[in-house]
This record gives sequence, structure tokens and C-alpha cells, in this order.
Amino acid sequence: MLIIGLTGSIGMGKSTTAQMFREAGIPVYDADAAVADLYEKGGAAVAPLEAAFPGVTKDGAVDREALRQRVLGDDEAMAKLNSIVHPLVGADRVHFFKAAEAAEADMVVLDIPLLYETGGHANMDAVVVVSAPEAQQRERVLARPGMTAERLDAILSRQLHDAEKRARAHFVVDTGRGLEPARKQVSEIIATMRDPQRRPARDKAPG
Repeated sequence: MLIIGLTGSIGMGKSTTAQMFREAGIPVYDADAAVADLYEKGGAAVAPLEAAFPGVTKDGAVDREALRQRVLGDDEAMAKLNSIVHPLVGADRVHFFKAAEAAEADMVVLDIPLLYETGGHANMDAVVVVSAPEAQQRERVLARPGMTAERLDAILSRQLHDAEKRARAHFVVDTGRGLEPARKQVSEIIATMRDPQRRPARDKAPG
């Protein structure tokens, strides 16, 4: 079973692209959704995060804004957060792989926002980077409720630059030209990965 990593900076259209893979019949693991489940009432991350960062839970669930305020700009706090959440997400991903194997899927997509930043790309058979022009990216993100230019810049400062991601990628999906061109690119990626003669070598994108 081939493992395709899907990543891209905030506002590039990664979630839309992930849905295109789903519509093509490819199982997609959404790391953000997994984290959201962990943060909900009864989620496995609630108790350890409250212990590490007292006051970040409310009504039995993680208050994401309170947690964000605690870790933003604090590398040590961010490292502590990751040390709690990443193993829990990893365990959840194991269940996803087992389900995909039981369904005899020939490939899966792992939708991981910080794939390169966390070194996860090394475990992928190929990496797809979702990209768009910077002006479009900023317009999309700043249209979100509660988003500010300062907050966007803080988020981008923790993410590898888009140009670097594109340079490392095996495939790039450009969402700046509209949905249908992007959907065609996704279909071509799937076809290429299913063809051993066309499939890129894993070491195409070092680092």
C-alpha cells in the first residue's frame, strides 16, 4: 500500500484537495480532524493538556484559543504540546492504516499540515504539496473569522516557506487556477502513482 503525504501552507487549499482524493476513492487521514477529536470532551488529550497547561480546558474539552495563546511564540511550550499530541495522533493513524488495509486500498493519503516541519515526509512514498499564489493565500486566510495579518504572519513563521515545499515535492497541486484544473492534477497524480514505470523515486525530494 502506497503512502502519499499531502501538505501545504495555511490557505493553500489543502482541505479541498484532500476531498478530491476522497472523491476519487482514496482513503484520506486528516491529522487536523484527529487532533480535533482528541481535544473534544472525553478526548485522550484533554487530561494531559490540562495537567501541562492548567486552565486550557473548559467544560471537559480543550479550549483551542486558550491553548493557542499559551503556546504561540513559546518554543518550549510548543515542544511540550507536540510531545503530548503527536503520540496520540500516531496511535489513531495506526487504526486508519489497519482499516485501509482491510479495505484492500492500494494507496492512502495522509493530510498533514506540518509534514516537512516534523520530518514526516521521510516515511512517505511521495509527497503532494498544495500551492497557490501568495496574494490568493493571504486573501483566503484573512477572510476567516478572527484572523488578523499578525496572526497569519505568526502561523507562517512556523511553516516552511511555500517555495521550499514545492521544491521538495514529488507533485504540486496548484489551486490558484480553479477547482477543475486542480481536480485534473489530482487524477493525474493517482494515475502516476499506480503506474510503476511513472511513479517517482522516494528520494526525489531529499531533506
